[in-house]
Amino acid sequence: MKQLTRSGLFILACLTWAGCSTTKSLKPGQYLYTGADIKINPDSSTKIDNQKDVKEILESKTRPRPNKSLLGIKFKLGIYNLAGEPTKPKGGLRNWLRKNGEPPVLLSEVKIPYNNAVLKSYLLSQGYLQSEVTGDTVINGKKGKAVYTAETGPRYKINSVTFPSDSSQLAIIVNKNKDKTLLKQGDNYDLDIFKDERVRIDNDLKEHGYFYFSPDYLILQVDSTIGKQLVDIRIIVKDIAPDAALKPFAIENINIYPNYSLRRDSVLRRTTPEAYNDFKIYDPRHMFKPGLFDRLVFFKKGEYYNRTDHNKSLNRMVNIGVFQAVKAEFLPVDSFKNNQLNLNIYLTPLKKNSLTFSATGTSKSNNFVGSEIKLTQTTRNLFRGAEQLDVSASGGFETQVSGVSKGLNSYSFTAEAKLSFPRFLTPFKGLNSTNNFIPKTIGSLSYQLLSRGSLYNLNSFKAEFGYNWKENQYKEHTFNPISINYVTSNVTDPEGEDHLYQQNPGLEKNLEKQFIIGSNYNFTYTDQTNQSKRNNIYFNGSLETGGNVWGLFASNNNNGKKSLFGIPINQFVRVEADFRNYYKVTKNITWANRLNLGYGYAYGNNTSIPFVRQFFAGGTNDIRAFAARSLGPGTYNYKDHLKPGQDASYTDQSGDIKAMLNTELRFKLVSILYGALFVDAGNVWLRKEDMGTPGTGNSPGSDPRPGSGFKFQNALKEMAVGTGAGLRLDATIFVIRLDVAFPVRKPYLPEGKRWVIDQVDFGDKTWRKENLIYNIGIGYPF
Repeated sequence: MKQLTRSGLFILACLTWAGCSTTKSLKPGQYLYTGADIKINPDSSTKIDNQKDVKEILESKTRPRPNKSLLGIKFKLGIYNLAGEPTKPKGGLRNWLRKNGEPPVLLSEVKIPYNNAVLKSYLLSQGYLQSEVTGDTVINGKKGKAVYTAETGPRYKINSVTFPSDSSQLAIIVNKNKDKTLLKQGDNYDLDIFKDERVRIDNDLKEHGYFYFSPDYLILQVDSTIGKQLVDIRIIVKDIAPDAALKPFAIENINIYPNYSLRRDSVLRRTTPEAYNDFKIYDPRHMFKPGLFDRLVFFKKGEYYNRTDHNKSLNRMVNIGVFQAVKAEFLPVDSFKNNQLNLNIYLTPLKKNSLTFSATGTSKSNNFVGSEIKLTQTTRNLFRGAEQLDVSASGGFETQVSGVSKGLNSYSFTAEAKLSFPRFLTPFKGLNSTNNFIPKTIGSLSYQLLSRGSLYNLNSFKAEFGYNWKENQYKEHTFNPISINYVTSNVTDPEGEDHLYQQNPGLEKNLEKQFIIGSNYNFTYTDQTNQSKRNNIYFNGSLETGGNVWGLFASNNNNGKKSLFGIPINQFVRVEADFRNYYKVTKNITWANRLNLGYGYAYGNNTSIPFVRQFFAGGTNDIRAFAARSLGPGTYNYKDHLKPGQDASYTDQSGDIKAMLNTELRFKLVSILYGALFVDAGNVWLRKEDMGTPGTGNSPGSDPRPGSGFKFQNALKEMAVGTGAGLRLDATIFVIRLDVAFPVRKPYLPEGKRWVIDQVDFGDKTWRKENLIYNIGIGYPF
């Protein structure tokens, strides 16, 4: 108790010192500036709309900003004062402290008239056209603050909007789309909306050939004299707008230089171009097939310029992956006299071959972390149509850092060849996209060797052919009509195979041969690139089928199972949905949520979907209070059914159905260090309860698993729940994560005893050993 008291007194003394030391170095007549106090209509009982938000915005616009503080303590200023005057020009502790501290912000630095003007300007821009702002300073001891009083008056609203009424083509276009105006009758006067309206009109005109028009050529005249706090708005084109801005321009010549460099500029211009459709292609070395540019350049000769085609063309040329520099130049023909533009496209290709080496950290849901090195040979423009061939070899090492199998090592080697075409390759013609993004046809072959130390080796052969395309910047599709995966395995010590299976229940099923031939589709929606939104979402949905169409070509083997090349095929349908929501509570606090649902249905040869396609629960990126793959299925607990001699350290519980919900509050602590508080819930189930095959010895696949079946009415009762806290080192380019979690609900306990929150005891060593789960990960869990 005395020790705690002394610690408390020490902390209190430190806080007191930090608070007092902020003013001790001030000279006579100097006062520490503590910030601005905004008062809005203090003599009126009427509040303006969103007064709290407006007050915060006004406060943020005042200058200078006061010294930074944490929990009311100005630590950086305290550190600066603690350093005192340095005794050396460079180096030393004092200089280091001064550099990492913060000098005092003085009241004398506050420019009241300047801030008055800034605050009044903002209020005027928001429609408070009768506003006035007055400021003054208030001194208390050695500290002072600025007090600003804003008398806003009423907020003006829009009464009417008038667009250009002359008979010019420009006016016709503006009026044609005036129903899309951002200025609505009855809306508040808002200068930002006025600016956005000018940009909207400019975009409309750019779509109709007005290449040289600019938002600055529009003026919004506001009449606030009509009374009743209303304004009439008249949109007109400025008299200073040049003639070129007031007429549309059409595309005349389209010149493409696909192998351009400044050094070869004059030589290329003297070469004879190849005429292809509407293009003149200056490519004497014939590096690219002319047909490639049909998919990259959307402009046509004789058509009016439009911004949509401009942006689509640039996006496609930049993202196709064979050019390191892209430039589109629009030049007037005959100095603006005939309303025509020449389009010159300069493309500088990347090197045809490149070799890349990468080293990455890995983190998986089964608590394996490690590193991988990868060597990739890339060949671009393989068939002169911007195709790309990637041949890679990688090797990695992983170790399981937590969970019941802690210390289990894994080694892997992977070889892959992937060939991508920047278009749809289909038996029929005419299928192509016309948006900003280039569709891809991708074929791949891969082999992976996975060695689980002294336990077993897995050999996986995979071949896929399919398509990837983006519908827009938020939506992406991947469809593989052909996907073949063959997995075979062998036990490291064949003589001890039976003993290994006896010690590690579930391992035999893991090592079964798998032959999956089918199709898969994946859809992703995300708006996380839009950082201006306060609420971002992510959705990924997948559908996979095995042995469906291909089952028609299979024949029955001696066991009556459908087979191809003598190998039984898996027949199943698997769907999964992953929905995530990221809500920015404040600038430094984010509330993240995830809902993950999965369902697998097996038919024909199988009673459950293949083990490598089943769902698992528990682990670093899952339900973190439970060891990887240790949960379920249902209320089944593998530890309660271990036989003599069986090893509890290896577990691979899985299911055909999964439901998981995660919620996590993420907050910045200091610099790149972030904290998190989280709750995870979920489980996996079998579609039908595993009744086992009695009397077949120690084979784990033959033993019944009571409580493993899914029943909708019991699903909530059988959910596991865990909670915990974590630290994240977020350096943008990488994230290292440490989470500590413990269960508060164990689904395998008898009904009525599953909630164990009342048993939480951090001071009990036994409880900590049995319940605390430490998770190390790379990247965020979701």
